[in-house]
Amino acid sequence: MELAQDLFREEDIRKEKIKALKEQGKNPYADKFEITHSISEALKLEVGSKVKVAGRVMLKRVMGKFSFIKIANVFDRLQVSFSRNELDEEEYTFFKKQLDIGDFVGIEGELYLTQTGELTVRTQKFELLSKAQKPLPEKFHGLIDTEAKYRQRYLDLISNEEARKVFVGRSKLVAFIRDYLQKNGFLEVETPIIQSAVCGASAKPFLTHHNALDKDCNLRIAPETYLKQVVCGGFPKVFEVARCFRNEGMDPSHLQEFTQVEWYASFWNFEDNINFYSNFIRELTTYMLGKPEITVRGETYDLTKEFKRVNYTETLSKALGFDILEPETVDELKEKVIATNLFEEKDIQILKTKGAVIDFAYKRLVRPNIIEPTFLYNYPTCLVPLARPSDADPRTIEMFQFLINGEELCKSYSELVDPAIQRASLEEQAKAKANGDDEAMDLDEGFLLSMEHGMPPMSGLGMGIDRLLVILFEQPSIRDVVLFPIMK
Repeated sequence: MELAQDLFREEDIRKEKIKALKEQGKNPYADKFEITHSISEALKLEVGSKVKVAGRVMLKRVMGKFSFIKIANVFDRLQVSFSRNELDEEEYTFFKKQLDIGDFVGIEGELYLTQTGELTVRTQKFELLSKAQKPLPEKFHGLIDTEAKYRQRYLDLISNEEARKVFVGRSKLVAFIRDYLQKNGFLEVETPIIQSAVCGASAKPFLTHHNALDKDCNLRIAPETYLKQVVCGGFPKVFEVARCFRNEGMDPSHLQEFTQVEWYASFWNFEDNINFYSNFIRELTTYMLGKPEITVRGETYDLTKEFKRVNYTETLSKALGFDILEPETVDELKEKVIATNLFEEKDIQILKTKGAVIDFAYKRLVRPNIIEPTFLYNYPTCLVPLARPSDADPRTIEMFQFLINGEELCKSYSELVDPAIQRASLEEQAKAKANGDDEAMDLDEGFLLSMEHGMPPMSGLGMGIDRLLVILFEQPSIRDVVLFPIMK
């Protein structure tokens, strides 16, 4: 209570300062400041260099006629000194009384080294650029309130070095992905976010209405079907950094709004994507962390080594005690799964499809045990209606996922380009949706029409950027790598 009262008093004092400045004809909110160097650039200059820099005041220490502040942005902070030797009494008094922690200030001066060897700007002129009405959190050691951290991410960025590292890292990661793909012959394209068919993944969509067309639409759950149409049109390799939306549950690994990159390459199969992704993840990790290593639960893994491979169908069949490919109907599969006594019967009975039953069992028996970087492959066909069935066994698909610490970082498969098989699988999805499966896909006639005009063999890969950041920066939740996660 006492802390809250102090903050209110501080805010009142600042409001009075703002009012007084305006009454004196001084605007506490400048229109601009002409800098010569960013803070980061200034820190690399030689002693004696003249600079004009600007930033937020993060520390203020007044010592008679000589004082220090530190200005900062998300990248760096720089020390600035104020002295009566350089400033007249009016200017120095203005600095002492009007400049507060949290304000933005512009500084003109010369770089020198203090007795402790810290590079510092000796202020010759300064300008209040923007007055902070509210004080930063007490002593500004960082936000403790998790909800406040997510709702007021700007305060988290100002106070928390780890947060700054993560979100600067996020920007670098996306830039690396674009650069890597473009260097390997992929072209970036854009596909619709507002769509007229739910297709591309098994997920419940967000629904909306297009007033001008008087048409029900959905926000995309994945860009897959449109990217394949671009390949059909003659683009050999394409990718998109796509914002996607899935109206499902929230947990440390899932948000309803998320970012993923999907890429598609003509004439590849899933093995080509395994090789490509292996090199990609090694180079990305080296770029982001300085070496091709990641640490999970205190264990460090060398990504230069060949990745472990785990057969999905065999591993889950072994865990359940029967071959998951044998049951021909969902009821038969449910009966076998319930007979294992590994799950509550009510949890199995509510599932609508074979794929849902298999996925339920996998996420409880297999996925949590995969900690080291691993390629999981050889999935049942019923799980992904857009993937190409294996020539060796059509009950399985040519697909893999890359997992670390029980998290699925990417999904890739040889794409189904046979329009007859694709139509049949999407018709099955439509039946499942009619029977109450709200994660089933629509029968997307536009997508099927493009396939009927001929699509080349291809393989695509989808990778969640948010989950990858969680692993790279060892964060507890996906919310910690998204600037503004949705809150209740």
